[in-house]
Amino acid sequence: MFRLVPNAPELAAAGSRLVVDAVRGDDVAGAGYEALAAAEPGGAYVVTLDGPLAPGESTEVALDFTLTLGSGGFDRVGATDGVSWWASGFPLLAWEPGTGWARDPFVAVSGETTTSPAADTTVRVSAPAGLTVLMTGDQSEPGPADADGRRTWTSREPVARDVSVAAGQFTTAERTTPDGVRVTTGALAGAEPAADELADATVAAIDDLTAFLGPFPYGTLTVPQLPDYGGGIEYPSSILQASPSEEVLVHEVAHMWFYGMVGNSQFRDPWLDEAFATWAEAVVHPTSAEGLDRALGVVGDVGAAMDDFRTWQQYAARVYGKGGAALLAAREAVGEDAFDAAIRCYVDAAAWTVATPDVVAAALADLPGALEVLEEAGALDAG
Repeated sequence: MFRLVPNAPELAAAGSRLVVDAVRGDDVAGAGYEALAAAEPGGAYVVTLDGPLAPGESTEVALDFTLTLGSGGFDRVGATDGVSWWASGFPLLAWEPGTGWARDPFVAVSGETTTSPAADTTVRVSAPAGLTVLMTGDQSEPGPADADGRRTWTSREPVARDVSVAAGQFTTAERTTPDGVRVTTGALAGAEPAADELADATVAAIDDLTAFLGPFPYGTLTVPQLPDYGGGIEYPSSILQASPSEEVLVHEVAHMWFYGMVGNSQFRDPWLDEAFATWAEAVVHPTSAEGLDRALGVVGDVGAAMDDFRTWQQYAARVYGKGGAALLAAREAVGEDAFDAAIRCYVDAAAWTVATPDVVAAALADLPGALEVLEEAGALDAG
């Protein structure tokens, strides 16, 4: 089962569309679309095999597909003057190890609803020679332009749940953190911050976050700066940054641990990435935490699934606001050192898996004060 994210209603309304043109494989018996409350042609593509696979047995399925980029606003797939980008722009394997196929519906609220395992991923992009490509993975320098005036960029990331690609007339800057992480940023002409400033801020965010979360999960991080749409979207070892805000940048870098390294069902347990990223942002940028304590009074459970929210404001208030505030309060209740050590254990235990709230509870088992705070906020089940 493959999830077709560009066919989600809000993306389709902007003109995006992902169509599977062909499917191949020795064991393939048939294939077709499944709705998942998405626009035509459907939100999922289901490939039927000619028989069940035994435990440990494997098969290979290849999909040819065509992606159309929408426009009109910032989302995972889009284009505007001088730049285009696609993220989750291919048939994404909708598998949760130990649970099964993720048939979660798309929702009206703008937010992630995918579940995907970490995988060894290679991306190759052919683009006109005048463009620079920034994407997920350790990307190589392109070769010379071919007869059609195009260069080919290649990247590999051995633990990518998903990928993002941006192609534009970027000016780039490169830095290396003290721990050897290569950071590459790109900015369009006249954009703020410029590529050099964005690179310095990214390195600072990595350094600040590794101080209490542990080593950065990837060997590289690319950050293309898109037009200022007022936000950002995280992808493994890559960030689509669409805001000049350093707080937004820190939040997206924190997602490299919470979503990138420690995966989650973004439909069932959205707080496991967004609340943790908000908490980490607040630790690094205390100004981000100003007034966050009031969010503990927001009505509703932090641990609700995406279909529990009727508006983006409600989703943001409970998952980002109340969730981040609950983690800060739990940290204060048991002490920063003890809480941070427990979260590092959680990160280690859940690395490259699809985590659940039970794994968080297990990591905090020796800190009942923290558990109590999170249970009261509705992030964890009591008892």
